[in-house]
Parts: sequence; structure tokens; C-alpha cells
Amino acid sequence: MKNIINLIHIIIVLFLSLVLDNELKAQINRNYSNEFMNIGVSASDMSMSGAVVAKTCGVNSGYWNPAGLIHLESNSISLMHSNYFSNIANFNYVALAMPIDDTSAFGVSMIRFGVDDIMDTTHLIDQQGNINYDRINLFSAADYGFTVSYARKLKLLGFNYGVNAKVIRRIIGDFASSWGFGFDVGIQYETRNWKFGLMARDITTTFNSWKYDQDKLTDIQSAIPNQNQSEPDANEITIPKLQFGLAKKYVFNYDYSLITEIDLIVRFEKNNDIISSSFVSINPAFGFEFGYSNLVYLRGGFGNFQQETQFDDTSKITFQPNIGIGFKYNGIAIDYAITDISDQSIALYSNIFSIEIDLESFRK
Repeated sequence: MKNIINLIHIIIVLFLSLVLDNELKAQINRNYSNEFMNIGVSASDMSMSGAVVAKTCGVNSGYWNPAGLIHLESNSISLMHSNYFSNIANFNYVALAMPIDDTSAFGVSMIRFGVDDIMDTTHLIDQQGNINYDRINLFSAADYGFTVSYARKLKLLGFNYGVNAKVIRRIIGDFASSWGFGFDVGIQYETRNWKFGLMARDITTTFNSWKYDQDKLTDIQSAIPNQNQSEPDANEITIPKLQFGLAKKYVFNYDYSLITEIDLIVRFEKNNDIISSSFVSINPAFGFEFGYSNLVYLRGGFGNFQQETQFDDTSKITFQPNIGIGFKYNGIAIDYAITDISDQSIALYSNIFSIEIDLESFRK
């Protein structure tokens, strides 16, 4: 137990030092970016509001907590597609993971979040002041995240750890592009039917460096005279985030199972979370998965709790409920989730589909 406490203490101290350093960097750079990497993957996990860092144990663990990859028994692949903002934006994800040996595992994944066929109207009006629709071009704004994951069992009984190395590529047509790099670290501990998880995202901060096309930027700046069209910052920094999870599994009459998990998501910034200060904000998330005979699953969750200020200056707590179903048979799992299924705010519902395939099942 003393080793466990020391390990957690080291991680927390490292985070605090990184966050304090970021407070100084924030004076010249934006504090965070790459929010598309925080949307979440897998319909099964999204239906639980992302409260899965303790229970995750498959191919999608590379995203939620790479330590969970150690539970893989064979090579697996995962695919996911979803639409956001009334089908304006598309989110696609693919992952492949495999065990290396009895004590380690490896995984790779890619995320693309993009808006396609955006109209470029910077040359809509020609030099004579005439509107010419033939001068409209289409472009895409797309964000890519490439992740390589490695997991290994610790000598401490019940402990696993995992590490992610991330490469971020962001492209806005011919206007701008950036490269970014960062790391995640995850830990899991299991004893009997209890599981504990800790996911530390962007532990070293993730740094993005932008390049802008000066001719395109000049077109934008001259399109609307006397408007604030200054050149954006060339650098962005994504500050670290922590997610703690505690899960427990219940089994009833052999065929029925229930997994529940509660997570605390910690950001080192002030926002509208339930607990928020100038230094840290904390948001809870709760998820459950009810299964029958390892064949059919019903899932649900509550997350994204926010304190919203109304027009009369009163405060109201809102949250996002999710729900989903899943089927698993002969090494193939198909899952579906609906996110933001309430009318507490302006809800743009998202339908999420994903599939996981155990590649070894095709060799039997």
C-alpha cells in the first residue's frame, strides 16, 4: 500500500509542477487546444458518458486509459463514426491493438474530426465590385490525432500502466496548418470486483505550432476593412487533465452482470464545472453497463454537469444523459449510442455507431 500511495503522490506532484509552469506560458499562448481529442470514442463508452477509465479493457483503451490494453487476449480492431452539429461535422475513429506477450500490449489509433465543403468567399467580389459565384472555392477544416500506445503489467500485484505518444495534425484548407506532439499516462489497479483507474492526458503539455499562408491571410484581412483581423497566435498549449475512476462489477445468477463506474474529471482551469476555482475545475461522470450472457448490453450515463447562469442571474445545474445498446457475438461487437438526450439546453443530438472485431475469431 505504501508503494501505491507513493506512486500516486509522484504523479500528482508532477502535474502540479506542470500546471504552475503553464500559468506562466499562458501569458503569451492560449492555455488549451485540441479539444477534438476530448470528444470520446466507441459508442459503448460514450453511452456511459466516458466514465470508463477504470473498467476499460479492450482495443479502445488506447484512448480512455492505455493501461487497459493489458487485458487484451488477441488482436482487435475498432471502428466508429458519428456526426455532430446537425451533421455539419464528421468524427471518424479507427484503432488496432494486440498483446505482445503475457505482460505487455501495443496499440495504434487515428481520429479525424472535420467539416468538409466549406465555402471560401474571400474572392466572391471581383475587382470591379461584382459578385461572381464562380470565384467560390470549397475547402475542409480537419483535425487528425495519431496515437501509439504501450501497456505493461507492474510487479505490484493488480497494477498496470500505459503510455500514449500522440501526434496532432490540424489543417484549415490552404489557410493554415499545424503539428503538435504530446503524451498521456494511465494506471489501473484491480482487486476482486473493484477497479481503480487514473488517466493523465497531455502530461507534458501538448504543443501545437501553426503556420499561416500569408497571401490567404492578407485576403482575409482586406476582405472587411477596419475589422480586427490580426494574425492568430502561432503556438498553442494543451494543459494537462486528470480523470480518476472507480468501478465495481456485480454478477447475478451467472448470466446477468452490472458494471458501475464514477469518474472525476479534473481540469486545471476555471470554467462552469460544478466545482470550479481559479486553479482547478472538477466535473463528475457516472456510467453503468447491464449485460446478459455476454451477448446483449444496455448502457447509460450522466456527465458534463455545468452551472449555467440564466437571464435573471440565477444559476441552474445542467447535465448530459446518454444511453446505448450493444450486441456481441462470435468476436464481433456492434454498439449504438445517443448522446445529449435531454432538452435541458439547446441539444444537437448525436448518433454514434461503432464496431469492434476480434481478429482471432476468424481463424477458428
